Amino acid sequence: MAVYTEVSDDELRGFLTEYDLGAVLSFKGIAEGVENSNYMLQTARGTYILTLYEKRVARGDLPFFLGLMDHLAAGGFPCPTPVHGKDGTVLRELGGRPAAIVTFLSGLWPRRILPVHCKELGAAMAHMHLASASFKLKRENALSHDGWRAIYDGCRGRADTVHAGLEKVIAAELEFLDEHWPEALPTGVIHADLFPDNVFFLNETLSGVIDFYFACNDFYAYELAICLNAWCFEPDGSFNVTKARNMLQAYRGLRPFSAEELEFMPVLARGAALRFLLTRLYDLIHHPEGALVKPKDPLEYLRKLKFHQRVKGPSAYGLR
Repeated sequence: MAVYTEVSDDELRGFLTEYDLGAVLSFKGIAEGVENSNYMLQTARGTYILTLYEKRVARGDLPFFLGLMDHLAAGGFPCPTPVHGKDGTVLRELGGRPAAIVTFLSGLWPRRILPVHCKELGAAMAHMHLASASFKLKRENALSHDGWRAIYDGCRGRADTVHAGLEKVIAAELEFLDEHWPEALPTGVIHADLFPDNVFFLNETLSGVIDFYFACNDFYAYELAICLNAWCFEPDGSFNVTKARNMLQAYRGLRPFSAEELEFMPVLARGAALRFLLTRLYDLIHHPEGALVKPKDPLEYLRKLKFHQRVKGPSAYGLR
């Protein structure tokens, strides 16, 4: 179970005196999630998620994350809404950790991704980008292009123990991206971690987006590139252009691409693949013995990177 900080009954009761949520009916840890400790909280007023933010989430970033969710929810975007305490505060401390309560979203993430899921996601991404345009706070993306070499340095000398020749592949790709990475595409707040397990559906209708704890300011098109990698490859490693076309066309129906965004999509897709290759590789190499969470396979993103390296233009993603 991905609960790193246990909360006693007495701690919970004391914490909830700061809110107007009624009596506690149930309280239990949530197994899914790798960054924080999450609990399902049911009270007389409804169902909520209580999150204790662990060491990988910087306390100074929490006003951005929680403020963004508040802002998006106010704009009609389906995301968790932070619950304000009696004094109006959303961020408190519990069990020695920063903590907050957010509303519960109904739905399930798709275990088998269909083109209709990708279409729903594309429209939701555009909605989110448009709704976040008026959000005033900013947060740099430490896991974008400028940060990749530092992650690579943390893997240098050990990458080839994971896969023969991997260090050379990464070094060459970093050189390519340094030369070709765009500088002036449309920019705003992005989620930056829109993987299927962070997107809920009721039947085939998108019902909510969760886990905004990588959200930051970056290229809107980079968000789409992340989603091409996360949603449009089949289990056998093949790329499904129908899923990509559904996603990108639905997005463009609400927020049209610029010509430059279209031109740079293959480069952005390579960058997104490298980002998750590097972070997964780093987590695998530095995985603590006895840790509760199993590291994800970095080689999945090596295979995706190799696909994008062969792409000749945006038509490979169903774009024209």
